Amino acid sequence: MSQLVISKTVRLALIPILALLASCQSGGGSRGQTQYLEAFPTQSVPHSAMYNADQDSYWDGDGLSGAPNIIIDLSDQKAYFYKGGTLAGVSALSTGDERHATKTGKFKIFEKDQWHKSNLYGDFVDGAGNVVMANIDVTKDKPPPGTRFEGSKMHHFMRFTGGIGMHEGFLPGYPASHGCVRMPPHMAATFYNHVSIGTPVTVRP
Repeated sequence: MSQLVISKTVRLALIPILALLASCQSGGGSRGQTQYLEAFPTQSVPHSAMYNADQDSYWDGDGLSGAPNIIIDLSDQKAYFYKGGTLAGVSALSTGDERHATKTGKFKIFEKDQWHKSNLYGDFVDGAGNVVMANIDVTKDKPPPGTRFEGSKMHHFMRFTGGIGMHEGFLPGYPASHGCVRMPPHMAATFYNHVSIGTPVTVRP
């Protein structure tokens, strides 16, 4: 009986969290995350709640050999990592939104940058590093006096076409990026450590 009561309590507690996540703006990754953290202090936010689209990610490729190959499926928002034709792992994703669609086609990774930061999107911060304006676009927004631009973190960046690549990022549960392929931190690091320059990447609708 006690287990049933706890289960109902947990479900009720999750309702406001899920409602807040669903209200995040498309394309507003860092802004949505900031609003979420303001409503729920960092120490009270479970990691799984912040990366709520990560129930399906896994990695079984450490014992596999063969050339790596990645397929990104936009329809199911997942990336499939193969080694020598054998599925090694799957990662949940958040790809480009309606205004910044992730380009489809066949590509190859041509840059890896473990600590990459965006040069277009991020925040304006003051001298102490406090955020003054969040989720800005340097091509459209002007910095307030006394502030500087701090690019959004795109750690474990794997560029495969133009300015687009796979990297660590926030997953709100739907396509919400400016075109890049966001992944949970642990999966971005895993993919990063198992690819090399020239690894094929196929993005399909």
